[in-house]
Amino acid sequence: MIAIGCDHGGINIKNAVIEYMKENSFEFHDFGCYTTGSVDYPEYAYKVAKSVADGEAEFGIICCGTGIGVSMAANKVKGIRAAVCTDEFCAEMTRRHNNANIMCMGGRVISEEKAVKLASIFLNTPFDGGRHENRVNMITAIENGTFDTKH
Repeated sequence: MIAIGCDHGGINIKNAVIEYMKENSFEFHDFGCYTTGSVDYPEYAYKVAKSVADGEAEFGIICCGTGIGVSMAANKVKGIRAAVCTDEFCAEMTRRHNNANIMCMGGRVISEEKAVKLASIFLNTPFDGGRHENRVNMITAIENGTFDTKH
């Protein structure tokens, strides 16, 4: 299942991604918002991030004006690796190398078409593991306060 949410600045790209997910038989939960009226993005970022962190959703997609605010809020939830993506390379590499579990995008930065393309790449790209696994584990250690530098 995919958790998805947005604020008013990301509603158009969120809705475009939802249409893509419907057309491609992705199961998803839309946490809102549902109108263009001004809302506070941390609320929606938290709902999506909590769903992913609790294992209710495998991945999350959160949209705001730039993707930056929702990524900052989502990354405060333990177990979340949220990345802002603005191009195809970033969408692929954040899955392959960072094992990101949430992708963040900005409705004032990219088009609806680009958002759909990036979501498709993100949702269909596996984690490479291998040498990248150790680095992802280091991120978790930082989060848990158990990180020990080698230098």
